[in-house]
Amino acid sequence: MDITCHLDQADLQDYMGKVFGTGYFIISVSKMHGGAQKVVYKIDCSNGFSCVLYVWDLSMNYFKEEIANEDINEQSYGSDLFELNNKYLTQHGIQTPSLYDLNKERNRYPFDYALVEYVDGHKAEAFFHHSDPRIQDKVFQCLGDMLTGMHTNERHSYGNSNHSRINTENCHLLQLENAKAQLSYASQHIENIGSNQSKLLDTLYELESRIKPRTQYGFIHGELGPDHVLINDKLEPFLIDIEGAMFFDIEHEHSFLEFRFGDFYRYLKNDTLDPNRMLFYRFHHHISLTSGGLKLLHRGFPDQQFAKDLADHHAQCTMRFIEGFK
Repeated sequence: MDITCHLDQADLQDYMGKVFGTGYFIISVSKMHGGAQKVVYKIDCSNGFSCVLYVWDLSMNYFKEEIANEDINEQSYGSDLFELNNKYLTQHGIQTPSLYDLNKERNRYPFDYALVEYVDGHKAEAFFHHSDPRIQDKVFQCLGDMLTGMHTNERHSYGNSNHSRINTENCHLLQLENAKAQLSYASQHIENIGSNQSKLLDTLYELESRIKPRTQYGFIHGELGPDHVLINDKLEPFLIDIEGAMFFDIEHEHSFLEFRFGDFYRYLKNDTLDPNRMLFYRFHHHISLTSGGLKLLHRGFPDQQFAKDLADHHAQCTMRFIEGFK
């Protein structure tokens, strides 16, 4: 068995034995294509069982600078948030891979890690081009029903599910500050953004000024693209990368879903959304993703073409917003 993994081979086998029993002998460990914030491995055993190892190694996080600076919008990282949101989603009947065990001891390794259910299936984006429209209908209608159920879990304060304090300001103001910070970063690296920074800021403030106060928030995933939904062999959706889930304006989620799912957003749409919030959050997402793509590009993300395309596309989307405010 040839393993290249965060955990030593003997330690990983011992961990599997403690969690599942001695009959679970590892035959292979393979690194899965993961995101920018944690490392993911698939573990296969001789008895046919498979599971996933999550590793929260901050040294391999492409947004560690923001986390170190306690940026409010990077509070979507860490095993504590994963554990909290896994429990909340499971309790409320929203499917996400089961958490088998979480190790936060840090006596052998300087990071937290967990064993999680392996969902054998495909990401939702694989069904965008499926040849059978009936299967597409089933997959995306099921996802739409799941999201409707999740978003109707409501309360009068925003934040994590264990947050009980009453908020004194509107949640969209957090994203206003984030958009300003991300716009500042993008302005340093994209000429068109830089030369139009003041116009973009004026647009941001104009969109924010249209938003009326609110004290009712739904539970959202926080970054729900089709790559964060796994579809199993029964065509059931499972939410992954759940660390950023929280109570917030559901327009934050829907404005993201709208451009990430394209034509398939028709299965997910909600007719009760505030159009002013939708527009503001849409603009915020484009600015944030422009900056995010640049940071991945500058910090050595393996797929440099993806990072460049991400920054370029959302920079163009960002610039389109000022057309209506000339």
